[in-house]
Amino acid sequence: MQPGQTYGHYEVVSHLGSGGMGDVYRARDTKLERDVALKTLTPAMSADAERVARFQREARTLATVQHANIASIYGLEETGEVRFLVMELVDGEDLAKRLERGPVDLEEALRIAVQVTEGLEAAHEKGIVHRDLKPANIMLTADGTVKILDFGLARAWAGDTSDDVDPSMSPTLTAAMTQAGTILGTAAYMSPEQARGQHTDKRADIWATGVVLFEMLTASRLFAGDTVSDSLAAVLTRDPDLDLLPDATPVSVRRALRRCLQRDPRQRLRDVADLRLELLAVDDEPVAGPMVATRSRRWPLALGGVAVAAVAVAVGLLAGRGTMPESSEEVFRLTIPAAGLQWWSNTAISRDRMNISWAPVSLSGEGPRQIRNQ
Repeated sequence: MQPGQTYGHYEVVSHLGSGGMGDVYRARDTKLERDVALKTLTPAMSADAERVARFQREARTLATVQHANIASIYGLEETGEVRFLVMELVDGEDLAKRLERGPVDLEEALRIAVQVTEGLEAAHEKGIVHRDLKPANIMLTADGTVKILDFGLARAWAGDTSDDVDPSMSPTLTAAMTQAGTILGTAAYMSPEQARGQHTDKRADIWATGVVLFEMLTASRLFAGDTVSDSLAAVLTRDPDLDLLPDATPVSVRRALRRCLQRDPRQRLRDVADLRLELLAVDDEPVAGPMVATRSRRWPLALGGVAVAAVAVAVGLLAGRGTMPESSEEVFRLTIPAAGLQWWSNTAISRDRMNISWAPVSLSGEGPRQIRNQ
């Protein structure tokens, strides 16, 4: 293809880039009067009738996925000897280029990650797994929308048995024969089961999402290597070093990353919707730090611990205040914080020192209150 040429009713405007399946062009759909992206298939692929038929079947399946966070596939066309995919044109900057400028702040990283999970969830519901999720396949548009590119094309490229193929069959890995950096990028985001050529399901996308989120927060690759083999070896053997995350990273984000990056897929989050919910619940959570517990389903246990501590302190006071005036109307109160929770326990000792009361009080996000002697 060349700019200025017309293929069917698509007029090529400019060359956008190259990938494993061929080149990508900006074009004008003269029938529908809209701009589209044309992704050509390599000559080797175009000459393989079985592969083309397989790609057509896969393209029809992918075309059924319509979601705001997925770049749509409009069709697979053929003009003479040229075969190409017609896809939604997404204007913006891909996440890989954005990360060249440094890490993404927490709020923005979570906003991007949540949109990625929403797109993945829509595709997973139709049984479609991306298999090649990475920053280069995540577009950031000017209006803040995140679009996932090349959804499911790894399977279309490798075939119906792509769950059991060598990692070098990844479309981007193949492209990297002339673009070494792309090889390393794709290898670095593969799940361990992909790297081993084992069965792959939606949990591979969950792994990749965790790797991408880590990279957004640190601007460094989690499983980088000098060669493809080095990157794949890191995926298979290196434990993720979450200590590299910024100090202010919330506890729940660290926990979500650990659950995404379990090497054994049976121990990994099973559904991307669970990851989305965890990321959406981060807003009102304290950041990571010493003695900080997460605000989560564990809060009843934490409050129980506060109660025990309160009673212990109160008992100590009872034992040590033998000279407390019997006629005193004073009630002594204690305020004991529950680490990581916005709850406080009020412990009151009656003036006859025979009764102790304790109750949790929600402060609705406020800081600790001083409760003076009454």
